[in-house]
Amino acid sequence: MNKVNLIGRLTREPEIRYAQTENATAVARFTLAVDRKYNREESSADFISCVSFGKYAEVAEKYFHKGTKIAITGRIQTGSYTNKDGVRVYTTDVVIEEQEFAENKHSNSSEGSRQPLPPVIS
Repeated sequence: MNKVNLIGRLTREPEIRYAQTENATAVARFTLAVDRKYNREESSADFISCVSFGKYAEVAEKYFHKGTKIAITGRIQTGSYTNKDGVRVYTTDVVIEEQEFAENKHSNSSEGSRQPLPPVIS
């Protein structure tokens, strides 16, 4: 089973593109900073590349901004491509299957409370 659950903050504004297809599907890419705590005094973060498609990408474009704390569920997907210098580049992304806010808009707490995003209609 390939299932990932993450809670983190966006490191920058989502990058939105539209696929050059007949229905112009939205694709959103962003990075989540996810806390990794070693002990009470010491912590660091992992920076996880995420991608969403369709309605989820459109919601990301409208509601997600740098610093927004979100909770996602998805799957890990690996791939590769050859860059312009002819070097093979390997990628790892989390493909989002569910997403929601992880804190209130005006919340200053570190935990926050999960708030559902606007409904996604398939």
